[in-house]
Amino acid sequence: MKTNNWLVGGAMILLLSVPSVWALEVGEQVVSSCPLNDCDATLSLTYLGETSLSWDYSVDGIPFGGISGLDFDPATGHYIALSDDRSERAPARFYELALEVTDEGIEDISVLRTVNLKYKTGKSFYRRAVDPESIRLGADGNVYWTTEGSRVSGLPTQVKVADRDGNFVRDFEQPDGFAPTSDRSSGIRENMAFEGLTFLPSGNMIAAMETALYQDGGQASLRHGTLSRFVRYEPTSGKPTAEYAYPVSAIPQRPLTSPVENDNGVSEVLALDEHRLLVIERSIASGFGFTIKVYLADTNGATDISGIESLTESHNDIVAMRKQLVIDFRALGLTPDNIECVSFGRDSEGNEILVFASDDNFSASQKTQFYAFRVNQRPH
Repeated sequence: MKTNNWLVGGAMILLLSVPSVWALEVGEQVVSSCPLNDCDATLSLTYLGETSLSWDYSVDGIPFGGISGLDFDPATGHYIALSDDRSERAPARFYELALEVTDEGIEDISVLRTVNLKYKTGKSFYRRAVDPESIRLGADGNVYWTTEGSRVSGLPTQVKVADRDGNFVRDFEQPDGFAPTSDRSSGIRENMAFEGLTFLPSGNMIAAMETALYQDGGQASLRHGTLSRFVRYEPTSGKPTAEYAYPVSAIPQRPLTSPVENDNGVSEVLALDEHRLLVIERSIASGFGFTIKVYLADTNGATDISGIESLTESHNDIVAMRKQLVIDFRALGLTPDNIECVSFGRDSEGNEILVFASDDNFSASQKTQFYAFRVNQRPH
């Protein structure tokens, strides 16, 4: 298998041969040249540092955490950040944040506003009625967000639309075969559904499943990966127009302690252009921690699988999305937490940056973590 070459601080190194004592420093570069043999897809970044908020940080007495979605508003220069609190600690909500990022690092994070998400009736969501995961700001000014739903409770996974004050606007249509089933014969797995969301330049959207539907195979293991479905939506109608198979990699690290926790799946997506995406694969291994790998994936040439009921039982030839590793946080000497967010943004000088953020699961052993990179070159 071909390994990526990385240009770090002016020296070319092999991704898999980074010394364990080495760690990326602010100002050093990370370059993935010609991924998927396409030099138009070259990604060049400069590391701007990391900062974090402790698990017990609160806003107006409400825990600030569970940050699972992040997007930038160029009109204000601020970010919207979605909490995955299932209306258990407080009503389901998103925040408006100000991030001050300079060449020296992430200087400050301010929470400017809390917005509760609501039903059609105008009431906040009831306890465990939603599981918010990803958020994007549309060109129409509305907020688009995903809920993973629940197989156990029979709640669908959906793309939902709200206004900037959290008021209900509409729901997208659920694709065929995604509905939860009590016998696990088909549909979504519990807490493993629409985890990622992104707008393409055309205005269409991609909603990404964390792992495979039941009818499409098992989850990733230490020996093999799996196929998740990426759904393309036309946002005006809210109807799905295509689906693509994304190849989730095998779990990269075995568990070291009990109780065993070990998985790998898609935690977020971000469009680079009409067919290229950044895809975060997030893995956990008990006793080891999180492994965060970012892939450049391409829908060009991938089969539209929307008419295929089961990927494991289909007799049709299926071409999955191509992908190549472009960022491996641990290979760069970084220690990521539960990274579930990625967004483009702007630093204090107006330069384009790439911001990653983590979901602390409201756990004392974790933190809300932010990483920032200046974008020197990327596909458009």
